[in-house]
Amino acid sequence: MLNKFLFFVLIACSGNLLAQSVQPENELLWEISGNGLKTKSYLYGSLHSNDKRIFNFSDSTYFALNTAESIVLETDLFSLFDEWDTRQEDVRLLIDNKGKPYTGSDEPTKTIYGDEDGMPQFLDAYFLEYCYNAEKKFYPLELVKDQLQMMNDWGQTESSRLGLNPQVLSQEKLIDFYVKGDISSLDRLMKANLSFNPGMHDDIIISRNQTMAIGLDTLLRKQSVFCAVGAGHLAGELGMINLLRAKGYKLRRVLATFSEQPVKEKQAVRSKKGYTIFNETAGLLAIFPGKPKELKIWDNHPYLIYREMGQGNTYSLELVPIDGTLSLEEQGEVYIAGPDETMSAHYFLDDGTEVCEGLSDTYPEGPHWIRLIQSDQYLVIMKAYGGNKFMNSNRPKLFFSKVGFE
Repeated sequence: MLNKFLFFVLIACSGNLLAQSVQPENELLWEISGNGLKTKSYLYGSLHSNDKRIFNFSDSTYFALNTAESIVLETDLFSLFDEWDTRQEDVRLLIDNKGKPYTGSDEPTKTIYGDEDGMPQFLDAYFLEYCYNAEKKFYPLELVKDQLQMMNDWGQTESSRLGLNPQVLSQEKLIDFYVKGDISSLDRLMKANLSFNPGMHDDIIISRNQTMAIGLDTLLRKQSVFCAVGAGHLAGELGMINLLRAKGYKLRRVLATFSEQPVKEKQAVRSKKGYTIFNETAGLLAIFPGKPKELKIWDNHPYLIYREMGQGNTYSLELVPIDGTLSLEEQGEVYIAGPDETMSAHYFLDDGTEVCEGLSDTYPEGPHWIRLIQSDQYLVIMKAYGGNKFMNSNRPKLFFSKVGFE
């Protein structure tokens, strides 16, 4: 009986081993302990890109994300939602003989962080989206204005901070290093690329490593954190790993394992796919992909905006008090400024909600899809826009379908 029991245990263990792959050299995730910490925290190397290949997280990365009390990133780029459109190309829409738009290009629109064929958010922004959707605390290590000043000083955009001199290395090689978790090669890459401008490596990497290590040290003493910074900041004598060790912390590389079947932590992280807003005064419920930025515009009207900064998509909602003198179709004539060849649609949803929607083209959005609904007291103006592929997809209507009066 004992032999049979051991036989089945061995069979079960071998099945688990076969269902799991390992990257023993991957150095993207580091466990932080010691120095009086009561709970473990994690340091992770990110890449400012929305390339789908870099989103293949290890089981341990999902565990770290799920268990951490707070998420710590370089800065809060979501604060720029109201002013920073990451699209780098104009949308090319054409109008057919029935007044319906179609794309003038099959190419994905390029953005600061990649293009439309990548993930909706670039990697750091994905972590921030998850943070708010999972109702965790968020802390930035740097102020946005300081990062923008740094980029302005060196004439660089955010996407070129790990940018490439074509004489040194290609984008594909960069992705290859990152997917393997080869932070030593990424460190050498940074030095090679930034050495073309004297002082650039010190300003963009070394001095910021010191600043971010000090800030992270303070946060580690308060709660467990998942901290993601550019992978080029981890390795090297003055990288964040060594700087934290010099402060008394123990940093241990966490083995990167990938299970064939999703572990429970992966399922938990991936389940956080939306952020719900409820305006009690108007009785309006809206679900955004992530936490929108809320502003007050015109006569103090609520205005919410959320951007998917990797693909360059934007979702917004404005709540306008009305006196009921204009019908919804008349409101459509005011707010939907479509090209001459197009027509707005007026109809009723299955739940009885009256809708007016269509293609509009105004500054600064450019071509965008717009839907209007109204109650006795409020008009809701929803907008959704992005690149060529987004504008010709069902994603605007998917967003619109998640907004309504309760």
